[in-house]
Amino acid sequence: MPIVGAIAVPHPPLIIPAVGRGQEREIGATVDAYREAARRVAEWKPDSVILSTPHSVMYADYFHISPGVAASGDMGRFGAARERVEVSYDAELRREAISLAEAEGLAAGTLGERDAALDHGSFIPLWFLREAGVNCPIVRVGLSGFSPLKHYALGRCFASAADKLGRRAVFVASGDLSHKLRPDGPYGFVPEGPEYDKQVTSALAKGDFLRLLTMDGGLCERAAECGQRSFQIMAGALDGLAVKPELLSHEGPFGVGYGVAVFSVTGRDAARRFEGACREAERERLAAKKAGEDPWVKLARLSLETYIKTGRELRELPDGLPEQLELERAGAFVSLHVGDALRGCIGTIAPTERSVAWEIVRNAVSAGTRDPRFPPVSASELDSLEYSVDVLGKPEPIVSPSQLDVKRYGVIVSCGMRRGLLLPDLDGVDTVERQIEIARQKGGIGALEHYTLERFEVIRHK
Repeated sequence: MPIVGAIAVPHPPLIIPAVGRGQEREIGATVDAYREAARRVAEWKPDSVILSTPHSVMYADYFHISPGVAASGDMGRFGAARERVEVSYDAELRREAISLAEAEGLAAGTLGERDAALDHGSFIPLWFLREAGVNCPIVRVGLSGFSPLKHYALGRCFASAADKLGRRAVFVASGDLSHKLRPDGPYGFVPEGPEYDKQVTSALAKGDFLRLLTMDGGLCERAAECGQRSFQIMAGALDGLAVKPELLSHEGPFGVGYGVAVFSVTGRDAARRFEGACREAERERLAAKKAGEDPWVKLARLSLETYIKTGRELRELPDGLPEQLELERAGAFVSLHVGDALRGCIGTIAPTERSVAWEIVRNAVSAGTRDPRFPPVSASELDSLEYSVDVLGKPEPIVSPSQLDVKRYGVIVSCGMRRGLLLPDLDGVDTVERQIEIARQKGGIGALEHYTLERFEVIRHK
């Protein structure tokens, strides 16, 4: 077998005794499970380890694979500079995996390295592997903003590369679980935190890789996980292989979830190829969502699809629209997503058209074709797009951030002619300070400049 096993492990720095200085005993189950996982890897006698980490350089549209012949790192930033790991890179396996990825249309390679040193997401698994006597070369791969299926496909490329080169390879997926498990934790608490940990540990315990690929992206975002895409690459590396899954531990006493799982390869199993099932699940999800769209969202979809297919904007509104769409005037934002990734968002703070309906018609086309952050939407993307429409209430000036609520109010930050706006209730925007910071940056307004604040409410249609 090209991939002889895999492990999914966390990376809390304090698990290293010189860093934890006794605190590691509070996650003793994780320490014991980590050592057991590393012992299993040693038993598999790998020629190479493929290690995915959330803390290497990450790009939205590119898989970065660490270049060079070797790397090293230490725990200096965590107060233990003497704890050091050195590794050599398996350049041949890296080169073959990149070649296969490019053949599949995946943007992957060694460009764009910002820091050659081992990040802590790599260092900690390697520290335990070294302790267990595993000293083989590695390939270190970062995550991306691509879809779950593209992460899965990259893992499959690594498995194919190992097979072609005759390598016995082990995949190590480094990643913590939710960072929001406790109110007294460093990142606070949200209900989605424990729910995420429950779902992902169940999937790991059962070897349910389809679940890893199809978990709700909003849940993952709100739970502030960091390992999901790492686990998805691992799942791809195990594509078509029978595995014995074991969840060795799960705990989160510091407010961050730590899970350790081992996957021993026992043979081949064609039923464990999850790409087709994942695509079908996504098709069903999109069809159900489209069927449930309200008239505001249906109008946005009709507007953009008409423009992309014909090159002309809508000239007449469809029959049967609710009266408020045709009679009311208001600013409106149209947002496009593909899976969990934003694909475009354009809107108007105040009304510029004769009705909300025409505001949506114009802004839907702009969101799909004129958002400077993205290339224009292509016809092949139309079926995968998800739409939301935010109809804005009238902005009102406020004198203090204390008058904001990230769930209820959007914010407008103004400095002279520069303005930045952020909608309310966005995944990953949990504090007023963060909300203002993003809006300020969108407006090109410096942190030390004097600015004014306005707030507004929205009616969101999805």
